[in-house]
Amino acid sequence: MVNHLAKRIIPCLDIKDGQVVKGVNFVGLKSVGDPIELARFYNDSLADELVILDITASFEHRQIIVELIREIAKEVYIPLTIGGGIKTLDDMYVLLDAGADKISINSAAIANPSLIEQAAKRFGSQCVVVAIDVRLSDLGYEVYVKGGREPTGILLADWARICRDKGAGEFLLTSMDTDGTKSGYDIAALQTLREASDLPIIASGGAGKMEHLGEIFSLDVADAALAASIFHNNEISIVDAKHYLRDCGISVRL
Repeated sequence: MVNHLAKRIIPCLDIKDGQVVKGVNFVGLKSVGDPIELARFYNDSLADELVILDITASFEHRQIIVELIREIAKEVYIPLTIGGGIKTLDDMYVLLDAGADKISINSAAIANPSLIEQAAKRFGSQCVVVAIDVRLSDLGYEVYVKGGREPTGILLADWARICRDKGAGEFLLTSMDTDGTKSGYDIAALQTLREASDLPIIASGGAGKMEHLGEIFSLDVADAALAASIFHNNEISIVDAKHYLRDCGISVRL
């Protein structure tokens, strides 16, 4: 089934100690700029949404990211999805109250799948994004937690069905094998997720050129393309990417 809804282009800001950082395969992080300036830039560059991940989230850092979201929400009008270290409904409420539109949960959902259900009931499924980090292992596409440090023994397709049944609204799938490599998205992992669930999928990990965005949309294995370094480094502009996609016959908002 071909999805005729407009495909979304989503830059991602990984936040560490108040700065935007980027690495390769989840390691080797380097600072790439100020989050408020970058958020403003993407808002003005026709990004459809913005994902902000607090990658060193802890109790001590939480207040920093809440204040940062509050500042960013004043500056932009595109939807904001916030993730990183979110463990409770109260964590979600504080971030939504600060200006987030959606909340992304990962490790906490694995530890307590009922959190998905509770969040969907309290805030609505449209607010609940389940982020899934996968790596190809001897088991197949295996789900990892703790920032990609711990394997769970859970297979992607099985976890996707559980999340769907609990009321998740969307998936953010990151392939650790392709993350930061600019070699293209992990098509097989995306296909596995697409076959397991009919929820919208944000593809993450591996974008290196416009053709990579076109590939996942032409194959209909994703509804949105998330990228970081190619946008942060001005290797590709979002406007140019959208014109390219439209020329390929893919529906985008321009």
